[in-house]
Amino acid sequence: MLQVVNVHKKYGSLEVLKGIDLLINAGEVVSIVGASGAGKSTLLHILGTLDSTDTGEVLFDGKNISRMNATDLARFRNKHIGFIFQFHNLLPEFTALENASLPGYLAGRPEREVREQAANLLGMLNLAHRMHHKPSELSGGEQQRTAVARALINSPRIIFADEPSGNLDSHNAQELHEIFFRLRSEFNQTFVIVTHNEQLATMADRTLVMKDGLIVQEAVK
Repeated sequence: MLQVVNVHKKYGSLEVLKGIDLLINAGEVVSIVGASGAGKSTLLHILGTLDSTDTGEVLFDGKNISRMNATDLARFRNKHIGFIFQFHNLLPEFTALENASLPGYLAGRPEREVREQAANLLGMLNLAHRMHHKPSELSGGEQQRTAVARALINSPRIIFADEPSGNLDSHNAQELHEIFFRLRSEFNQTFVIVTHNEQLATMADRTLVMKDGLIVQEAVK
């Protein structure tokens, strides 16, 4: 489904990615691990079209998305890709329901349809009783589950998660990890997850180890 071919990336004189080749299949949960500075988040941002390559290609269903213009890329990202970040990135002035709905509104979908789907997703994530609360009124785990609902609102083909449980206690982290695999089981959802959490990494179908801008090891479950 998603393929990167000989991807290189520099920031100034610092070469962060040094020739990455990778294939992500539909329905996979893939974890990316490695020391800080190995290039994990840079690779994730390039896979998710949040950053561009210097050389190399990013292919989605065989189509080179790394050379799309900004408008087409934003439209593609909103339709096909979901994101979950360590610090939630919820808008503080909006409720959980409103935060989860935002990508649907940006896609131009009918408001009623989006709100109903957001409510269903929040219910599935055990947040039905919290959907009208603002982020400051939610626990860390509840905020992250709201972010999961937001990532799912446009039924994306793939979700990228950058240290999704890095800001959670062990109980909420375990709960979040179980949610990822339930979504894969129920909806064939594809996940690519950068993590330092060993438990989550070993739960994945494949674990990629990065070092000095390269994938140096691959472990298959």
